[in-house]
Amino acid sequence: MRPIEKWKETVRDRVYDLAFKPDGSQIIMAAGQRVLVCDAKDGTIIQPLKGHSDTVYCVAYARDGKRFASGSADKSIIIWTSKLEGILRYTHNDAIQCVAYNPITHQLASCSSGDFGLWSPEQKSVNKNKVSSRITCCGWTNDGQYLALGMMNGVVSIRNKNGEEKVKIERPGGSLSPIWSIAWNPSRDDHDTLAVADWGQKLSFYQLSGKQVLKERTLNYDPCCISYFSKGEYIVMGGSDKQVSLYTKDGVRLGTIGEHKAWVWTCRVKPDSNYVVCGCQDGTIYCYQLNFTTVHGLYKDLYAYRDNMTNVIVQDLITEQNLRIKCHELVKKIAIYRNRLAIQLPEKINICTDDLSTMEYRITDKICKKFECNLLVVCSQHVILCQEKRLQCLSFAGVKEKEWVMESMIRYIKVIGGPPCKEGLLVGLKNGAILKIFIDNPFPITLLKLSLSVRCLDMSASRKKLAVVDERNTLLVYDIKSKELLFQEPNANSVAWNTQCEDMLCFSGNGYLNIKASNFPVHQQKMQGFMVGYNGSKIFCLHVYSMSAVEVPQSAPMYQYLEKKMFKEAYQIACLGVTDSDWRDLATEALEGLDFETAKKAFIRIRDLRYLELISSIEERKKRGENDNELFLADVYAFQGKFREAAKLYKRAGHESKALSMYTDLRMFEYAKEFVGATDPQSSKLLITKQADWAKCSKEPRAAAEMYLSAGEHAKAIDIIGEHGWADMLIDIARKLDKAEREPLAKCAMHFKRLRHHGYASETYSKMGDLKALVQLHVETRHWEEAFSLVEKHPQFKYDVFVPYAQWLAENDRFEEAQKAFHKAGRQNEAVKVLEQLTHNAVVENRFNDAGYYYWMLSMQCLDIARENEEQKKEMLEKFESFQHLAELYYVYSSIQRYTDEPFSSHMPETIFSLCRFLLNNLTKDVLPGISKVNTLFALAKESCKLGAYKLARYSYEKLQELHIPSRLVESIELGSLTIHSKPFHDSEDFIEDMMCYRCSTNNPLLNSRGSVCINCRQPFIYSASSYEVLPLVQFYLGEGISDEEALSLIDLEVPHTEDCKARGPNVGSGDLEALRIDDELDHTDDDPFSAKMSFEQGGSTFVPVKVSRSVLRSMSRRDVLIKRWPKPLKWEYFRSLLPDVSITMCPSCFKMFHSEDYEILLLQHNCCPYCRRPIDEPS
Repeated sequence: MRPIEKWKETVRDRVYDLAFKPDGSQIIMAAGQRVLVCDAKDGTIIQPLKGHSDTVYCVAYARDGKRFASGSADKSIIIWTSKLEGILRYTHNDAIQCVAYNPITHQLASCSSGDFGLWSPEQKSVNKNKVSSRITCCGWTNDGQYLALGMMNGVVSIRNKNGEEKVKIERPGGSLSPIWSIAWNPSRDDHDTLAVADWGQKLSFYQLSGKQVLKERTLNYDPCCISYFSKGEYIVMGGSDKQVSLYTKDGVRLGTIGEHKAWVWTCRVKPDSNYVVCGCQDGTIYCYQLNFTTVHGLYKDLYAYRDNMTNVIVQDLITEQNLRIKCHELVKKIAIYRNRLAIQLPEKINICTDDLSTMEYRITDKICKKFECNLLVVCSQHVILCQEKRLQCLSFAGVKEKEWVMESMIRYIKVIGGPPCKEGLLVGLKNGAILKIFIDNPFPITLLKLSLSVRCLDMSASRKKLAVVDERNTLLVYDIKSKELLFQEPNANSVAWNTQCEDMLCFSGNGYLNIKASNFPVHQQKMQGFMVGYNGSKIFCLHVYSMSAVEVPQSAPMYQYLEKKMFKEAYQIACLGVTDSDWRDLATEALEGLDFETAKKAFIRIRDLRYLELISSIEERKKRGENDNELFLADVYAFQGKFREAAKLYKRAGHESKALSMYTDLRMFEYAKEFVGATDPQSSKLLITKQADWAKCSKEPRAAAEMYLSAGEHAKAIDIIGEHGWADMLIDIARKLDKAEREPLAKCAMHFKRLRHHGYASETYSKMGDLKALVQLHVETRHWEEAFSLVEKHPQFKYDVFVPYAQWLAENDRFEEAQKAFHKAGRQNEAVKVLEQLTHNAVVENRFNDAGYYYWMLSMQCLDIARENEEQKKEMLEKFESFQHLAELYYVYSSIQRYTDEPFSSHMPETIFSLCRFLLNNLTKDVLPGISKVNTLFALAKESCKLGAYKLARYSYEKLQELHIPSRLVESIELGSLTIHSKPFHDSEDFIEDMMCYRCSTNNPLLNSRGSVCINCRQPFIYSASSYEVLPLVQFYLGEGISDEEALSLIDLEVPHTEDCKARGPNVGSGDLEALRIDDELDHTDDDPFSAKMSFEQGGSTFVPVKVSRSVLRSMSRRDVLIKRWPKPLKWEYFRSLLPDVSITMCPSCFKMFHSEDYEILLLQHNCCPYCRRPIDEPS
């Protein structure tokens, strides 16, 4: 610390207090009865302010800088504006002792001998609070929440913003130690620490809670003022010792700022600066600037420096690891060497040791003496003190072992290493002499004698060269042995040799860092601060107070060595730190210079395995006795891509074949031809072959193909042309090839197929005569007509065509055509399998309408197989009956499923009602995939309630309780179950006639456990395939000996035409449909022979079919009879209508019965039969 007096001002009165304006531009002082306003730059009095009638004791400035206050012995407080105008005065009952502004709210605290007041700009009155003792000083906490009051009785009272006492600190000295000054630490870390100075000559520290912290310090004088620096790191105090002193924040005295002739009554630190202003009893005001010098030491990458004047921080500049050593005293000097650290304190020198090199220093020795020295150096067992011309060598025990007196003042000293107790010192003197001193030798050795003073010096690692910076900032480098000046450089203020490289040094000056290698030109780059050390690629730079390690790539000096082909030296420089590209350049240059050892090390650094393999192969060849450097260099050039140079060296070394192989491997055929010339036909042929191979992989495939064709390599040419899809070029080749060349023709055809050129592929296969491949081509490309025409000429390929054709039809939903194709191929079972799979998929995907259709298709397929295959007839007929039954069940369930799952239904409630009853009557015990009994019962229950079938609805809901119900239906079913209990217990009478048997006139129940048959006569019901109402039809069977043709001839086929006859049923039209057209005048009478045949024995348990004779057939009208003309081996089925008024239509394909009106509507909606999907315009 070096204080510098910036200005001094004298006034005629005692200066009791002063305060800075927050921006630091002005100072206000309490001097006599006036308030003086001064310029902070030079102390000039700007204006004296008069307003008090007695001595002014205290002043304070508000934090916002808008106003300040003064307090006087005249018991008044005056508030002044920043424009130096008084705006307010208020009084106390006693003389004002101190004032302080709240830093946050700008509330003013004013203290007198008997009370204190709190005033705010927004208040009209001042709140005053009595105290028991005279208040001498006051101060607000940094957050403005509390006010500390120091009193004559030695008590510190801490009050809140309302003046209420929160903490009372009673100190041991009591009234014998009156508090004279207090200050809160402004640091954020210690913002609740209160420094208290009393006239018991003590300095104490307290927390806001009243707890004493830190160590109490004895001052040996009466303190009159205390003030913190802006960041709270230091304390400034003055008093009866007539000095202004600097202390640490812990109370450790660091030194004297200024000595005066009278008591120092006040001192303040300028905000955010290092300026201190103090006022004395004799009216003098001093302004000092404090300069904190850097105290530090450096050894290689270990840097020790002083922090906060009393601490030492040891920093590893490479790892950035830090160690703080607290000394609790002013640190005056620091020296570091290897594992030793010397710290000079005011009364002693501490020697610290790091035994394990872990930066855990501990004090091992102490020299308890007071020393005055300019420089301090530590060695392994000694401490060297430098005082002007004198050097003293002390042991760690404090014993002076040697002393050297120089002829001039010592300007620089440095330890340059050596064995313990024999270390060498490098000493530079003001007269230009440079000495080397060994601490075990009393006689200095003169190395050089310069004409100018030495500013900085350093010795190279090998002790062969010496670098000196003189007072003119000139760098001089000498050979120590010959004393020869090797070179000199201007603009240097510090210099250091690289500790890892003998020929490298760096120096700084004029904002630049200069790196010099050997005798090469200097490399410059910008750098702030100055350089103090150079270790490897790290340069240690001291900027202001901080030391940093700067990573400097050593590229420039490395390239300087490379230019001189000094590869080993360049490698040493590169090891200090260069980029990967620099390593590659070094490796390449060394390789071309045939320095394989250096090149190998460099390539290992960048992990280039390719070049390492080359070097390894060259080393192996050298071990085998090869020593042709030109051949080695040729290999290196070839690896580097310098092919012409490599070829010339190969030729010069007599290895033309290597040059030719190099060119051909690299596809450099023009260079190869130029190299070979036209004298070697064997080599020319080899070139053409390799050029063709290269052309195959090149970006010019058309040229490559042409080259292969010219060389007769048709197969390779075809592969290239086919790969690129040049069909025109490919067909030209195919047409030119002979049909005996089957392999290239087959490749042509294969590429045509891939390119989807069916015509060209067909032409090629025809030329080859490969009929099987031609058939396969037609099948794969779906050219069925051409395949069929080929099969007509060559039936042996029938299976190869029709099987895939049938599969393709089935995949495209053309099942009838697929069945025919399978039939033509003799694969009826395949058709059944395809349809079974499609049926299964439809059921899994809940496409129940499609499932019904597929089952119907399956049944018809089974019927065809039964007709053609006698062995499978029985099995297929059973499947036919089963599939017919399943088709109808899935067809019915599709409507129920749409009703339950979709928001809208196209069916009438009666239709859904009939569908559900039909399905429940026909469901067997076996569970059918996809058909939900829950959905069916739920739909039946809902529609039964709508139609009045309450008994059936109740039954349905009861059945639902026995089943697992999906969550989406639970609420609806529970609500329906509750609702049905409010309905009658019987069904509506309208349903009695709906289930009447048309044979025996028995009324059947709505749900029939026997199925869709009459419970009395067992006659099966015939349902409408649209509404599933029971049709008035009775099935009858032909008597023995009556054929279908005879029955048709016996039944009247024509209805006699009369003018009065009107058709009741709709006219379906096309003749393909069988429809009952009943004449109005024809009624069934009781003597109808057919009616007589319907009679049966009551109470029988077996079904008695209606059989008719020829006479009964002859009595029938064709208009009353519907015939299902099943193909063989099935028999025709005959039905007689018992209600001529009901018009019934039968589909000629699936033989399902419909009400004629319903059928016509469905045809218009679907344009086909809703059951079998037969198109309306398809002939029967």
